[in-house]
Parts: sequence; structure tokens; C-alpha cells
Amino acid sequence: MAVPPPPHAPAQEPPAEAVGPLLRGVAVLRALGAADGHAPVGDLVRATGLARSTVDRVTGTLARMGYVRLDGHTASLAPRLMELGNAFLAALHVPGPLGPLAERLADELDESVSLAVPDGDGIRFVHQSTRRRAMSLSFRIGDLLPAERTAPGAVFAADWTEEQWARWRERRAADPLDRTFPAVPDRPATDADQAQLAVAAKEFTARAAECRESGLAVDDQLIEPGLVAVALPVRDPEGRTVCALSVVSHTSRHSAASLRRSLLPGARRTVAAMERLLRAPAAPRPAPSDARPADWTTASKKELGSGFVESLARGLTVLTAFDEGRDALSLTAVAEAAGLARATARRALISFEHLGLVHRDGRTFRLTPRVLDLGHAPLSRSTLPDIASPHLAALVRTVHDSASLAVLDGDAIRYTARVATSRIMSVHITIGTRLPAYAASMGRVLLADLPAEERAALLDGMELRPLTPHTVTERGALDALLDSIAEAEHALVDEELEEGLRSLAVPVRDASGRAVAAVNVAMHSSRRTPEEVRGEVLPALRAAAARVEADLRVVGRFSRVAVV
Repeated sequence: MAVPPPPHAPAQEPPAEAVGPLLRGVAVLRALGAADGHAPVGDLVRATGLARSTVDRVTGTLARMGYVRLDGHTASLAPRLMELGNAFLAALHVPGPLGPLAERLADELDESVSLAVPDGDGIRFVHQSTRRRAMSLSFRIGDLLPAERTAPGAVFAADWTEEQWARWRERRAADPLDRTFPAVPDRPATDADQAQLAVAAKEFTARAAECRESGLAVDDQLIEPGLVAVALPVRDPEGRTVCALSVVSHTSRHSAASLRRSLLPGARRTVAAMERLLRAPAAPRPAPSDARPADWTTASKKELGSGFVESLARGLTVLTAFDEGRDALSLTAVAEAAGLARATARRALISFEHLGLVHRDGRTFRLTPRVLDLGHAPLSRSTLPDIASPHLAALVRTVHDSASLAVLDGDAIRYTARVATSRIMSVHITIGTRLPAYAASMGRVLLADLPAEERAALLDGMELRPLTPHTVTERGALDALLDSIAEAEHALVDEELEEGLRSLAVPVRDASGRAVAAVNVAMHSSRRTPEEVRGEVLPALRAAAARVEADLRVVGRFSRVAVV
């Protein structure tokens, strides 16, 4: 298989058949990702060198696709954009099947465990099982790191050809301080000295050679002081290194030597289990049966006119043709999966190949790790409150009452996101507020979703006090109420938590169907009758929860989403 060009390959003129709007759209997405996901449109103009009118059309198209949100003159990456990076991660067949084994090793060692893949002369993390500590790993899925400053980098360099070593030396000479790697701290200025460069090159070459002999590589504070890591190769049945398993710690817990000694037995068992899994071919996921972007792009073009760039929208759809078991596709397969004409798909693939996002191998095409440059890293750290807040704001604009997100916290609910309405009389609650679960609409929705034994044990430990004359406190009545809430998929609490307060809640479910949070709308009881609440607010509330769940499924496919 041919080696794709490195991430820092010099810019070349695009082929004549490349799609100009697609090249410009990718430039805007990369600029937004480099700005950590948020930037004034004017900054995007300066970063890309494109005309303001062009950037406006690009961001307007991306907003229509759900990939970007526009708030005045500021553009922000939206969770749905992660479906592009997810297509690469699924086709890679690494984080999906191997991630649970990495998670198990992290629990066993009580250290952070990552999976990394090569990208030219750099590496990118594609899975992370981190431990929550004051000093913990801060790199994100998709961040590009220089190979020579990481343990996985030495693992991959052990198999480099002379051509790859030459590319690495060329990049080091052109960027001795690693300024083209924004995810890592800059090197000290003294590292640009030619003698120092020669020493660093010799050290990295020695580390790669040692890894070739011993089967492991060590990073002893190469990225930053205090960070130590050990990495091992994970090989496919043909003996090729497909990823590196990396265990990371801090010098307050381990030296590089002690980390190596303590982790090796467990890490080697895990690598062996991973390699057994890789012997089984990935079951291909069927291509979407409703992949017909021509319909909605035509409708969008008719509605928005010149503000919608149809070739950009159709081109980005090509990336979603790849998936689990669909890692190497012919032009015909890409066109069919994306619902595009072969000519349209071909020009998009030519454009992506020029940008380094697609690699051609004979008559088939594969996604490269550079797809993760399209905003994946900043979005991979999205929390559930981050995901929910824009949808809560849209809900408030619709119903004109305050909306909130909460999670179950022991016998209480804890508010994690909230958008208040502007009223003289409104419900005033702040993020972090805790309320008794048995008497709150969101609490009841979450209690109703628990398995029967878990719910019973939780209620057994609660003091069911009457907070108002209307609070349901009799255990049998509360159990029956929770059963009805589980069936109805919503809870209406009418002046039970506080007199004059009426609230309606629905669950927010993850991909497994478990209620991980709840959203509600709260109002003064004079605003609407209970019947009006169900008739007017419930449909909008359910629609908002569905949008949160859709984003949660995209973000959570290969990233762990914190609920608080």
C-alpha cells in the first residue's frame, strides 16, 4: 500500500477537476477547528484569505447542514460535524472494537490509556480512557502531535522507510519549535540550534531502534515536564502496526521506569486480546438507504439562493459514505452510499485527495486521519450541558418559559444547564442547584427510568417530606405515579415542589436508551393550565430532547461525554 503524504506536505495547486467551493469549505472548517471551535467570521476571513462574501456563503451552508451554528457574527462548530470524523474512526476499526479493552486496562492500572494512529510524521489519538485527576491527560481525540515527542511516535517510527525518515527530517528542519502542532507546548528557542536538532534526531532514531528490538517505547517527559508514557504496538494479522496502546502517568505517581515495570504484564495481555479481535473482519454496516442529498440540497438552494453552496454540501456528504466495514470503497460504492452521481462523487474525491483527507489505493479510496482536522478535536470534549444549551435556548424562544437540564445526583437532581426567560415573574434557579428528586419533574422522569430494584432502594433511603400541601409523599402513590410516568415518557409536577410552580419534564436518552438526564420547562401556574402545558409545551419539549439526543449520539459514538 502506498504511503499517503505527510500532514505538513507543501501546498500544491489543486487539480483542474477539484471542486473549488469544497476546498474553501474545508479551509473554513480547519480554521474554526484551529480556533478551538469558535471564531468571529472576520477572523475566519483573515485565517483563510477568502473574501467575506465567500466565508458568509460557506458558513451559511455549513449552518444549514447542522455543522456550524451562527450567532450574529460568530461561528461555532456544532456536534453534528463529528459525523465526518466518526466516519474515519468507524472505518478505521480501532476505537470501536478495541476501546472497551483500553477502558478495562485503564481501570486495572488506574492510569490513563490511549490508542493512537500514525499520521505522516505525527500521531493522533483515536481513543482515550482518562482518569480524573488534578494532573491528567489533556490531549483530545484528533489532536496532531509530533511523533518524536510521544511514545506512540517511536512505535510507528520503528517501521518507517527511509523516505519517511527523510520527510521527518525535512519537517524538523522547517519547524524546529513545533509551531505547526498547536496541541503541544512550543519547544524552547534553543531547540532550533542545528547542533541541538542533530542531537534530537539521534535520540529519536535510537528510541525507534530500541522499540524495534524491545517492542515498546517510552516517553520520559518529552511533551511536557511531569508527563511519562509507555506505548506498545498493536498489529494486524499481516504484522502491520495499526495503532499503538499508550499508558500515560505523571511523575508524582510513576517514573518512566516504574511505569514500564508496573504496566507491562497487563498491557501485553491487552495487546494480545486486541490483536485477537483484529483477526475478525469488521461486519460492514449497510449504506444509508435514504442517502439522497440531491433532494434536500436542491430544496435548500431554492430557499437560500446564492447563500447556499450546493457543491460544498454534496461534497462533504462523500465523507459519510465510509463506515464500519466500509473502509476501502470504489468510486461506484462511494457514489451509491452518498446518493450522488458518479461524476459528482469523483470530483469530490479528487478534491479530498488533494487536501490529504482521502488516500487512493488503486481503484479504491480510504479516509485518512486528517479528516479529524475538521473540528473533531474541540468537539470531542463536548459535555452534555454543552450539547444541550443551544437546544434549550431554542426551546425558550419557542415556549417563552425557562428550560433546564438536570441529572440524578443521589436522592436529588442537580441542574447542569439552564436558559432563563425574560419575565418579571420567572423561576430563578442556578446551575448546581440541587432539589429533591421525588418532588421535581426531572427527578421523577429519572427515577421512573431506573430498574425497579434500584429505584426501590433509592426511595427507601429518602425522607419523603411534604414541601407544599400538594406534594405526593405516600410511598404507594409515588410508586404508582412513577410507573405511569415511565409509560407516558413525561412528568408534570403541579405545585408540589413550590406553590405556584408548574413544570414539565422528559428524559434525555443515550444511544443505549438509558435516561442520562432530563430536560424541563418551568413556569408560574398562572401562565398555563395543566392541559395547556401538555398540549402546547410537551411537543416542543420532546422535539428539543430529540435534538439533544441526536447530537449526543454523534458526539458519544467514539468519545465519552461527561454529563456534568
